[in-house]
Amino acid sequence: MDATIGKVFDSVSTFFAGVASGSSDEFPLCDTDIISGCEKELAEAQKGQDEGFKKESIMRLSWALVYSKMPADIQRGITMLEGSVVSDTSPMTLREKLYLLAIGYYRSGDFSRSRGYVERCLEVEPEWRQAQTLKTAIEDRIVKDGVIGVGIAVTAVGIVAGIAAALVRRG
Repeated sequence: MDATIGKVFDSVSTFFAGVASGSSDEFPLCDTDIISGCEKELAEAQKGQDEGFKKESIMRLSWALVYSKMPADIQRGITMLEGSVVSDTSPMTLREKLYLLAIGYYRSGDFSRSRGYVERCLEVEPEWRQAQTLKTAIEDRIVKDGVIGVGIAVTAVGIVAGIAAALVRRG
């Protein structure tokens, strides 16, 4: 009996570990060399007077960070984007920043915030296919996580009921 319960726990743990890892998203990943290059470009841009080049450099670095393999980089990208999205008046740039924020939150596992940003992005550009695809991926993930939550609850209730039944039989 204990061996069977152990196998159930192992298989449930393996299943949930694979789903919760978040590493299997279908988005491109950016390595540290690209991020370093973008950081150097931004440092150079900040020395100059060209505001347009500075904004482009910030945008490239933000993109690289949210597509990074490292959670700390993703968070840095989100922080940079959130700081600059408020002041943006260009619909095209706003659309890009909202989309990158949605990607960043998706990759960091905050699917409800990601959905909020992608919906704002679609308000700016309703027909943008990339944003529509991301919205579908977010909604699928939210549903999947909900099903997993229900599965965990049902498993916990089943285990408690099994233990209670075993104790009743002994007593």
